[in-house]
Amino acid sequence: MAKGITRERIVAAAFELLNEKGMDALTVRALASRLGVGAPALYWHVRNKQELLDEMSTSVMRRVIEALAKIDLGAGWRADLAAYARVLRAEYLLYRDGARIFSGTRFSDAEVVRAKEHWLGRLTAAGFSLAAADDAIDLVGAFVVGFVIEEQERSQSAGADPARYSLAGRDAWLGEGADLVKAAGHLRDDGDRRFDRQLGVLLDGLAAQLR
Repeated sequence: MAKGITRERIVAAAFELLNEKGMDALTVRALASRLGVGAPALYWHVRNKQELLDEMSTSVMRRVIEALAKIDLGAGWRADLAAYARVLRAEYLLYRDGARIFSGTRFSDAEVVRAKEHWLGRLTAAGFSLAAADDAIDLVGAFVVGFVIEEQERSQSAGADPARYSLAGRDAWLGEGADLVKAAGHLRDDGDRRFDRQLGVLLDGLAAQLR
């Protein structure tokens, strides 16, 4: 075992590499090189890239739990889920490809998984069945992951090619007979307003289950 190498140090270096190079360049070998050790030294702590992503996603979720602990929750299940979604998005946006690290991951800390007990309790107390409560948490999480992946990909693509999302260019490319498609494109907004509006649609659907 390489001296001074810990899981915490590995995860911190992994986030640095993610920010600099992106998800595709995040490999155990690249991480070992950054830490100045051979790849076998890391296998004492993380056996492969998937296990590394498990540790990274667990680290992010710990911070989500800590952030939520500082918020005055209790205004109702809808407001609480909205707060959870906004904190989750904020944490993902701290890192390049931040939301992508969550695809297919498994939390490695039992306390992180146990934190879900609170949310299931609040939702079932509000009238959701246990299955519906579990679905609600999953749906909010999936929405945030998908939304952030899209906004980060668009931001990175636009940075590399400022003309990529030109509305004038798109309108000309579409040609005649697509007036509604063109108009919808000009109505599109990004960032907080779009996030809150679409989150509201999701929460409306969950509220409809209670009625």
